[in-house]
Amino acid sequence: MSHYTDALTQLGARTDLPASPDQAVLERVPNPQAGEVYAVRFTQPEFTSLCPITDQPDFAHLVIDYVPGDWLVESKSLKLFLGSFRNHGAFHEDCTVGIGKRLVQAIAPQWLRIGGYWYPRGGMPIDVFWQTGAAPAGLWLPDQGVAGYRGRG
Repeated sequence: MSHYTDALTQLGARTDLPASPDQAVLERVPNPQAGEVYAVRFTQPEFTSLCPITDQPDFAHLVIDYVPGDWLVESKSLKLFLGSFRNHGAFHEDCTVGIGKRLVQAIAPQWLRIGGYWYPRGGMPIDVFWQTGAAPAGLWLPDQGVAGYRGRG
């Protein structure tokens, strides 16, 4: 292993899905391009969680964009963290904003935004958007590319 990955506990090893988001460990690696302004995008088109009232599954398409500071989030740990929500009961807003805040806490990015494009619950889709502030000047940031919900149109 390189010196970048020596402290990682999940990468390269069989790792069980955490039982809850609180038990999930978000790991980070040094940003080899620290000081540069560039965007990183993670897309999770099959995110699931549970309705906190009915325990029925909820589904979302998440798009996470961030401008790294000194750290990058290690992608396997992010996948495990997001997967830990599948048995977690929370409202759409809490899941979306909570994921964004947890990433900010773990990697201290220059900037982060998350779009939670939730599939209909009770016939109504709920989309949730959160960001840490204005995007850095000069950042090329493409549209998140998720169309609004159209049903069977």
